[in-house]
Amino acid sequence: MALKGQKTGLREIANAAHVSMATVSRVLNGNSRVDPLIQQAVLDAATNLGIDLSQWNKTKSLAFVLSNRAMLHAFHSRILVAAEAHCAANGWDMVFLSFDYSPHIPWRELHLPRILQHQGVVRAVILAGTNSANLLQLLAHKSINFSVLGNNVIGAPEDLRNKDVVFSDDIQGGYDMTQCLISLGHRSIGFVGNTQLPWFARCFAGYRRALDEAGISVNLSTTNSEDDAESGYLGAKSLLANQKSVTAILAGNDQTAHGVYKALRDSGRRIPDDISVAGCDDTVGAWLHPGLTTTREFPEQLGKQLVQLALNRIAKPDLEPQHITVPTELVKRDSCSSISTTPEPPVRTVSEVASA
Repeated sequence: MALKGQKTGLREIANAAHVSMATVSRVLNGNSRVDPLIQQAVLDAATNLGIDLSQWNKTKSLAFVLSNRAMLHAFHSRILVAAEAHCAANGWDMVFLSFDYSPHIPWRELHLPRILQHQGVVRAVILAGTNSANLLQLLAHKSINFSVLGNNVIGAPEDLRNKDVVFSDDIQGGYDMTQCLISLGHRSIGFVGNTQLPWFARCFAGYRRALDEAGISVNLSTTNSEDDAESGYLGAKSLLANQKSVTAILAGNDQTAHGVYKALRDSGRRIPDDISVAGCDDTVGAWLHPGLTTTREFPEQLGKQLVQLALNRIAKPDLEPQHITVPTELVKRDSCSSISTTPEPPVRTVSEVASA
């Protein structure tokens, strides 16, 4: 049954839920001050009547919030473009916001951008960039619909348990890339990246799992730098200083691999003749020389899925939490080579040469 008129729809829902029309209006407009039990009664009544709540509020705008990241970040820019395209394809508009906040502020003291405080303007939020549990708690407390890129959330996994989340499977990507290096004969494989940041930690988790399965020791060189290229440069320099025998380096993302390239060249090492290098995310790998072997992520798919989860939540507020994982792809270029297992020919003495 479609909604023929707002007043008619209000009256039907109010009668079925045994509440006033004003209460129904507050619930349908996202007022967070309505008792949760009453909210649920109103939503259940609308569902039983066959009324499509997604058509109630005619505002059709989502907000894309890029948190704690540079506005022109290569990976998140591609997520934004795809998210905006999926919005447009479904008849929705998108508002872009850049939002910097501290993960250490209690959620009750965190102040949202003003536009997000008016749910009649923005119906749901897409969270990209780097986010923390305090913002997720605040949005949930205010009953603001949102979906979030799970790879970049700082905090414990349980923070995402009851949320709408899209992941790029970078743990599996780190695992696949490490297995690739092992298959090339490498046994001294370093990992470079700031593992205090969640996207590096996830790639490192895949790297560790592959090494554990192969019985190979983990060789981590981490820094607390938030500049990826700097983290790669300093991490690679540390590996070279302390591990003379390292034959391959896995960088936590392509920008970090760029820093590794510079460190190896400054140290007189050739890629891949002396040391193989691999990355994760395939943002700049094709531009490096030699081309970087890496794991390709699909930010366009991430953006599309983040929007779709938000639209699903608007249409059906009582949906179970939605989790989607987008696979990664191994991309082989020229920065990795195998370690030869062919024994070198024995050295012949002068007398042996003379008698030949």
